[in-house]
Amino acid sequence: MASDLHMHTTFSDGKLTPEELVAAAKAAGLKYIAITDHDTVDGVSYLYENGVYPTRGIHLIPGIEFSAHHPVHEVHILGYNVDIYYPDLIDKLNDVTEARWTRFSDMVAKLQELGYPITEAEVLTLAGASKSISRSHIARILVRKGFFPSVRDAFAAVLEKGKPAYVPHYHLEVEEIIALIKDAGGTPVLAHPKLVGDDELVRDICQRGIEGIEVFYPRHDADDTARYYMMAKEFNLLPAGGSDFHGYPTRYPSEVGVFTMEDKWAEAFYRPLGKFNS
Repeated sequence: MASDLHMHTTFSDGKLTPEELVAAAKAAGLKYIAITDHDTVDGVSYLYENGVYPTRGIHLIPGIEFSAHHPVHEVHILGYNVDIYYPDLIDKLNDVTEARWTRFSDMVAKLQELGYPITEAEVLTLAGASKSISRSHIARILVRKGFFPSVRDAFAAVLEKGKPAYVPHYHLEVEEIIALIKDAGGTPVLAHPKLVGDDELVRDICQRGIEGIEVFYPRHDADDTARYYMMAKEFNLLPAGGSDFHGYPTRYPSEVGVFTMEDKWAEAFYRPLGKFNS
């Protein structure tokens, strides 16, 4: 069997609802999965409160993906096995959500000034249940309206850091995120280190209290995987991995189960304890 510890749902910027994602993971024969929506645990709490989690036939790890503050590089940190009802976590996520809404409005206004006639209502309609409005939602509207062939093209042209429609927003510091995840009972893991774009920064973060590093990732080639695996060994970190699944045909992988990692790596993150015992 195989596992995937990096997956998104409609509660952030994924295409599948939490129930659909769990069903697809079961159908693909996955053993362990983690829902790691951006800056929210609402997808996991939705499953729990509607009697879908814990569930038979698959081991679900409650997770989250934070964006960390850095003046140049994009740093994301995954948190596995967080207590989704931990008060300090909920308070911080509310702050981040409020900042996301302000940023979203500012980015739409910038795009309008640049000659891209999109509206907040269009983005919100596409986002649906998500309270974690992101650049991906905006990019998908730009693609839908024919301004760019793909989400990646939209990012490269107008939405990435340094591009004309980019707006910085409130991010927690790396150390703050690591401490928050640990305080919530979770395991902090550096996400997709190659995408950080600076291995010296990656090495620095590995020494700030992080407990794992995402070794297995779709945009890591064989050399990248080997390099980050050796880094995990050097700093005594847990090797993690996942597909970063969002469910859109223009973004690899477009289906659950296409990119996975071996169960032996996922087992280290699974905790069959407490109210989330499955």
